[in-house]
Amino acid sequence: MNILVAEDDYRVADIHCQYLEESLGVNHIERTANAKETLEKLRERPFDLLLLDVYLPDELGTNMIEVYKKENPSLQIILITAATDKKILEKAYLSGVIDYLVKPIALERLAEAVKNAIDNINLIQSSEEITQQLADQLFQSKHKGNGKQQEYPKGIDELTLKKVKDVLQKSSEGMTAEKVGKKLGVSRTTARRYLEYLISVEYVRAELEYGVGRPERKYVI
Repeated sequence: MNILVAEDDYRVADIHCQYLEESLGVNHIERTANAKETLEKLRERPFDLLLLDVYLPDELGTNMIEVYKKENPSLQIILITAATDKKILEKAYLSGVIDYLVKPIALERLAEAVKNAIDNINLIQSSEEITQQLADQLFQSKHKGNGKQQEYPKGIDELTLKKVKDVLQKSSEGMTAEKVGKKLGVSRTTARRYLEYLISVEYVRAELEYGVGRPERKYVI
């Protein structure tokens, strides 16, 4: 994940960069202080994510969204602002901004927004075939946090389930319950319980993997 932080307050930019490096292990992060410098950076190298402040010294960040996306069509943008003007929120939403953070930002909320951007990339790259299920995962992730906590069957823990999904998303060819269990440090029985649940909600499908001995079920997104 390559991140560019466009923020004219160097102290704020430094806090955000340092926090993301430490909490998410971001491997490449740079900062700019105005709209022109940001455009130059985007021309120098591809970035996956732009944290864009609205009130840059030389131009409103919202006025530069289309320019930046034209330079880098796959760029994801998170808008950061102290503005309370509804028009700015509306313009950001219609311009395809993936998240909107209001200053002062809780660092945990910043990490959540960036993690969602990382998950978006992993999800898109996880499959060559676009299904409704994959599209729902990508677009409906914008509507998290509606106050309703999803209920899971007995024996299914939300955090463990998320880890299982993350492991599967990184494997384009699918994985057996034994391999998933080894990745997570849990038993094959536990891994299979979560994988079978994911089949029941149509998140994955099962295929038979033939090798030496009895064929095994392989779980594929």
